[in-house]
Amino acid sequence: MPSYWQLLLLILPVFALIGVGAIMRRVRWLTSEADASLLKLVVNFLYPCLIFENVLGNAALRQPGNLLLAPLIGFATIAMGIYLSYYAARAIGLKQGEGLRTFAFSTGIYNYGYIALPLMVALFGPESVGVLLVHNVGCEAAIWTVGILMLAGLSLREGWRKLVNAPVFALFAAVLGNTMDLGRFIPDVAFNVIHMSAACAIPLGLMLIGATLMEYFQRPREMFDARVTLASSVLRLGVLPVLFLMLAKWLPVSDDLKRVIIVQAAMPAGILPLVIAKHYGGHSLTAVRVVIGTTVLGVFLIPLWLRLGLAWVM
Repeated sequence: MPSYWQLLLLILPVFALIGVGAIMRRVRWLTSEADASLLKLVVNFLYPCLIFENVLGNAALRQPGNLLLAPLIGFATIAMGIYLSYYAARAIGLKQGEGLRTFAFSTGIYNYGYIALPLMVALFGPESVGVLLVHNVGCEAAIWTVGILMLAGLSLREGWRKLVNAPVFALFAAVLGNTMDLGRFIPDVAFNVIHMSAACAIPLGLMLIGATLMEYFQRPREMFDARVTLASSVLRLGVLPVLFLMLAKWLPVSDDLKRVIIVQAAMPAGILPLVIAKHYGGHSLTAVRVVIGTTVLGVFLIPLWLRLGLAWVM
């Protein structure tokens, strides 16, 4: 089993790329005007290529349990986190209009993509990564239904529309192709293009995260609030990891899915709530405090939870 320091060394490049993105924004090599177009490139092309590379030809995704239980667990863990965070926010005195719903939304959503993916690759290889990508569909479904209903009262019908996007389409196509073993009919040239494009998805996504956070780093006093930062950190990096690891220990699921749950247990809050909270009229500063607080602490706690999870569950 990897030691704490070995695991820390695995995650440092992830956070280093976030730092690179922040520096690029600071020196204006990566401007805010470029964010929208680069994000579209990552979400609509590079990330779907990453999905194809890791799902097509993946034997672990020919097991019905992984295809059915992985997204169900993704949905359930996000929903559980949001509702537990809502009651915790009320307990610490947050009220509607002062960040109550945004706290629940931001703390309940873990970073299931850009930090989790490179860790899965480094620790477990491509088969487990494919299971992670299927799991993440359930996370997306929870965000755009339970999450948006919590944050802004958007109708269920409007929320489900957000699931019609390029990554989900790519996932369904790749799962179908994997089930029917269609990968052998794809030319090597096409696979090489997919591979090179997939290799760009995570580094560029992480740098975009750093660039997005940079505007908040320029106002350091606003980024910390005792109630919000401490409560979200205790929940996201203390209480919820224990619940996740209990699921991984006792649910009758495959080893690949157990590994996904262990990695997700260690994750800080996701970056996506920063954008969504702003768009839907949430309390943006609360989202910033949750994301930055749990991410900074996550640098030191992610290796600890990974080590504990692997020792107890596997």
